[in-house]
Amino acid sequence: MFFIKELEKTITLHPSYFGPMIRSHLHRELLSKEEGSNTGSFTIVCILDSFDISDGQVVPGSGSAEYTVHYKAIVWRPYKGEVMDGIVTSVVRSGFFVSCGSLEAFVSRAMIPSEIKYDANATPPHWTDNADQVIEKGTNVRIKIKGVRSEVDRQFAIGTMKEDYLGPLQQ
Repeated sequence: MFFIKELEKTITLHPSYFGPMIRSHLHRELLSKEEGSNTGSFTIVCILDSFDISDGQVVPGSGSAEYTVHYKAIVWRPYKGEVMDGIVTSVVRSGFFVSCGSLEAFVSRAMIPSEIKYDANATPPHWTDNADQVIEKGTNVRIKIKGVRSEVDRQFAIGTMKEDYLGPLQQ
C-alpha cells in the first residue's frame, strides 16, 4: 500500500558544493540517496518535496557540513492480504521465490495449488499442471501476501497462490 510520509535525512556535503547552488546540491543528493531505498519497514518510491533544510553544521576535522532535510515522500509498505504481481527469480523443489519490486517473497509447496506439481526432469526445472500453467524463472505471477518480515534494509514475505485469480499471468 502506498502512503505519503514526512521524513528527515542528514546529508553531508563536501566544501566544494558550498555556494549559491547549495540547495540544488542538497536536493540532488537527497534524490540520489533516498529514492528507491528500503528502510526495512517501507520503500521510498518518490520524493515529492523537500520543505525544510536546516542551517549547516561544520563537521570538525573535515570541513564538510551536515544539513538536516525534512521532506515528503511516497512510500510503499506491503501488508498481509495484499495481492501483488512479481517475477519468479528462482525455482526450487520446496517452492519458488518472487521479486515484487523491493520485496522478495517465497511461495512454498503448501501454498501452491495441488494440481501444480514440481517437475525436476524438465529443463529448466519448473512447477506445472501439465497444461497451460508453467512457473519457471522469469515467469510473471500474481500472489497474495500471507506474512511480512522486515530486516534492517530489506523486506521478505511469504505468499500464496491458493486462491482464485492468483498464479502465472498469461502473456
